[in-house]
Amino acid sequence: MREDLHGEFKYGDRVQLTGPKNRMHSFILERGGVFHTHKGLLPHSAVVGLPEGSVVSNGTDDYLALRPLLRDFVMSMPRGATIIYPKDSAQILMSAGIAPGSRVLEAGAGSGALSLSIIQAIGSTGELISFERREEFARVARANVLTYFGHLPENWRLIEADVVEGFDSEIAPASLDKVILDLLAPWDCVSGASKTLKPGGVLLCYVATVTQLSRVVEAIRDSENFTEPESSESLVRTWHVEGLAVRPDHRMVAHTAFITTARRLAPGTKLPVQRKRNKPEYSDEDIEMWSPGSLGIGESTAKRARKAARRAEVASQRATKPPSAGDA
Repeated sequence: MREDLHGEFKYGDRVQLTGPKNRMHSFILERGGVFHTHKGLLPHSAVVGLPEGSVVSNGTDDYLALRPLLRDFVMSMPRGATIIYPKDSAQILMSAGIAPGSRVLEAGAGSGALSLSIIQAIGSTGELISFERREEFARVARANVLTYFGHLPENWRLIEADVVEGFDSEIAPASLDKVILDLLAPWDCVSGASKTLKPGGVLLCYVATVTQLSRVVEAIRDSENFTEPESSESLVRTWHVEGLAVRPDHRMVAHTAFITTARRLAPGTKLPVQRKRNKPEYSDEDIEMWSPGSLGIGESTAKRARKAARRAEVASQRATKPPSAGDA
C-alpha cells in the first residue's frame, strides 16, 4: 500500500472508511470480503470500482472511502514499542535535513513508524540502516514496512543488533549523512556517531525526559566533535471550528519527547570560543539517577511485543497477497 496510488479502488488496495462519529476503519479489499459493523454489513465489492472520496453505505450508516495517508497508517498499525508520533516524525525529517539521496542510520527501529517516514523521504536514491536489538520489535517494524509499501524496500537494511557495536562492525567511517537516535541512553552512541558521520552530518537524539536531555547534550558538548546542540519539543493543538464557535479543542497532543540536533565538525576543528557556561558539577551518584531504571522508564514486555509482531505479520501477508484471478 502506498499513499501515492490514485484512481479507482481495486481488490488488493487498502481502503480507509470514515463513518459516524469520525471513526476510521482500515482494511485490504478482498474478493468476497465483508466489512462488519454493529448496524449492518458492507461488502468489499461495493467499494471496488469507485474513485477515492466516494461515499458507500451499509444500509444504515454512510462511510467516506479514501486511501489512508502515512499518518493514518502509523496511528493505526500494530506496535510493540511506543511509536514516534507523526508530529515528531515531521520535525525530525526537517531538523535533520533528510532528503532524497540521504544515507541515514536510525536506532532503535521500534515499531517502524519513523522508518516509514525516512524511507519515503530519502526516495530510491537514499539508504536507511535501522538498528533494533530486540527481535520481537524488529519483527513488528519489518511487517509494518512490508504492509505499507507492499514489499521490503531494497534501500532499507534492518539489523538486529546493538548499535553501539554496530557503529564499528557495520558502518564505514565518515559514510553517513544523518544519525537518528531513539534510545534510552543515546549518550553511549555519541562516539560512534562521531566516527561514522561525514563532516557537516547531523546527529539527532530523541529523548523523553529532561534528565536524558541534560545528559545527552553534555555528552555531545564534551565530545568536542559537534556544533552546539539545539533542543526543542513539538506541541500540536487542534481547533474546533463551527461558524463563529471557534476555540481550541479541549484535548491536545502535548509533550511527547525532546529533539536535540548537532552537526559534525570537520576533524580537528575547534568551535569559536563562546561566552563561558556556568556548568554545574555532578557526581557518579547523580549520573546513576539518570539511568533508565531510576527514571522509571520501562520497556515493553516481550509478550506484548510478540502479540504486536503477530498482528503486524498478518497485516503484511494480507497486503502482499497476490490478487485472485480476475481481480480488477
